[in-house]
Amino acid sequence: MSPDTTAGASPVNQDVSLQVPAQAHLETHPGLSPDGGPSVTLSIWRGDPGGGAFVEYQMPAIEGEVVLDVVHRVQAGPAPDLACRWNCKAGKCGSCSAEINGKPGLMCMTRMDQLPQGVPVVVAPLRTFPVIRDLVTDVSFNYTMARQLPPFAPRPAGPDGIYRMMQIDVERGQEFRKCIECFMCQDVCHVIRDHEENKAFYAGPRMFIRYMELESHPLDTNDRRELIRRRTGLSLCNITKCCTEVCPEGIHITDNAIIPLKERVVDASYDPVAWLGRKILRRTKRSAAEAAADAPAFSSPTREDR
Repeated sequence: MSPDTTAGASPVNQDVSLQVPAQAHLETHPGLSPDGGPSVTLSIWRGDPGGGAFVEYQMPAIEGEVVLDVVHRVQAGPAPDLACRWNCKAGKCGSCSAEINGKPGLMCMTRMDQLPQGVPVVVAPLRTFPVIRDLVTDVSFNYTMARQLPPFAPRPAGPDGIYRMMQIDVERGQEFRKCIECFMCQDVCHVIRDHEENKAFYAGPRMFIRYMELESHPLDTNDRRELIRRRTGLSLCNITKCCTEVCPEGIHITDNAIIPLKERVVDASYDPVAWLGRKILRRTKRSAAEAAADAPAFSSPTREDR
């Protein structure tokens, strides 16, 4: 059955974590097992950019299921037109991220038996990004920001052709590369979640860990500090650690990426000792424009970059 897209409000404009769907805005699809056994109820947001509503689907309870399992059974039964993005079903692709009972999570890693029993499980799309349809959102904002990041520029190898690094530097970069790009950290960041206008100049937590990975790499020769200060909105982050709390890979985004990145940017711009050192050694910082010129968005722009 097609959802009523005129009732209710899109979660793009309202916080589903603070809103319990009114019964008048719900459609219910019973799914009790034939013997009258236990059931689970999912309240799934159905709609498109023009609006939508929560629709309740009552399905037989099956032991050991995760939210994505129930969503798939809904697709196979009462709602074959339900749009849902997923891929690996193993918590490694980041595709099935959604807001479950108001908190971002991977549907494939959220067990039904760990959610409150006897009440509907509310599943909504990521609120920060525009809705395409149902649980699918347009996350292209993140890829646009990624194309503005100047790439890794290694120094020449040693005489023997080998690059050498300390193990501590290897481990630092490995933590950041665990990111599966579920974009839940971007979703909870209030800088863009509550202020759509900031998306034009705010890279977000996912991009900050990428910037920090490159800036802390001992072999990298690019200097992105002035670019970060002027064009990524790093100063807007007030380190509430929301991004760290929702990261499914356990990356310490705030402590190991954002705070050290802030320190590097401030030292480069305001540290009097660093300023004096540059004067004595006759060194200059790379400007934001010079650093940005190496980014794919500038060297080979696409239609989205213009």
